[in-house]
Amino acid sequence: MQWDTFFLYATVSFFYITSPGPAILLAIRNGLTGKLTVVATSSLANIIGLFVLSAVSMLGLGALLSTSSVLFTLFKAVGACYLIYLGIKIFASSNRNPLEKGIEPKSTKPYRAYFFESLLLSVTNPKPIIFFASFFPQFLNTEIAIAPQFFIMTITFMIMSFGSLMFYGATANALKKTLSKNVVSLWFNRITGGIFVGLGAKLALTQRM
Repeated sequence: MQWDTFFLYATVSFFYITSPGPAILLAIRNGLTGKLTVVATSSLANIIGLFVLSAVSMLGLGALLSTSSVLFTLFKAVGACYLIYLGIKIFASSNRNPLEKGIEPKSTKPYRAYFFESLLLSVTNPKPIIFFASFFPQFLNTEIAIAPQFFIMTITFMIMSFGSLMFYGATANALKKTLSKNVVSLWFNRITGGIFVGLGAKLALTQRM
């Protein structure tokens, strides 16, 4: 892979990665309600999920999802249900949010719960699989070995994703004390929960991506 091709790929990936989505909203919520180690754990799980999706897209699942209506519907249903479940869970947590009383929140969930929550969010969305399957080939040089290029692009994507999630999560964590003086975090949970439910409903209604 030539440097100009790599920089073009990195630039496009950067804007795709940093645009608001479920993973970023989850990182912000974890930053508001937990420590930076919680954000890091969740972010690590997310990029592991991205690696899995990248690998299965390389194995042809992206093309299979595009052509098999049954498999696509199955993935879509699982992803939509989990997004809706997570949205309801986040929305419900706003009713007992300690920020409303000006008390700094303390997480009671074990780290593995944050890990699997983020991992499931990452791997149950069929969109990244198709994104990888359709996006990566445009930057591959078929005249040289494919595998090294694929891993370079995947690792680059993972590093950028981890950095983006940590940035959003750390920013939210730094503002936690400020937000504890009002009900901003309370409404953030309610709005975020609603967005997750909306994203799940949108995914459920999606015919093809």
